[in-house]
Amino acid sequence: MKQNELRPPLGSKHKRKRVGRGDGSGHGTTATKGTKGQKSRSGGSIHPRFRGIPSGSNLMPKKPGFTNIFRTEYAIVNLRSLSVLPPDIEVTPERMLEAGMVESLRKPIKILGDGEIDRPLSIRAAKFSQSARRKIEAAGGRVEEV
Repeated sequence: MKQNELRPPLGSKHKRKRVGRGDGSGHGTTATKGTKGQKSRSGGSIHPRFRGIPSGSNLMPKKPGFTNIFRTEYAIVNLRSLSVLPPDIEVTPERMLEAGMVESLRKPIKILGDGEIDRPLSIRAAKFSQSARRKIEAAGGRVEEV
């Protein structure tokens, strides 16, 4: 097969609808806009917040809940990725950065208990999940919140 023989699958490409090119084109006269009305005129677009309700109540519908602007975003590290480190070392945020477990030290690090750990490690991080804390201490390691 050569590059000039490549074709898209049949039915995946459609011809562009060329409107307003006369009655013979099949899209003439009203140019597929119907007859009369605001949307059939040139420049007749409706702004996105308009709901068609009179008396100025054309607001967007309210969304449930809210976004907490003070929320703390954590960099997540699972126990599975910590199990590649040699035993009996102190695992600090800097060491996790060197090992490529976190992208930067801007976010505080939270250790989650996904995976198993079979070696004693002394781990320093901002937060630990309960399952991660249990597994680290069961393996003979130490947990220290920074």
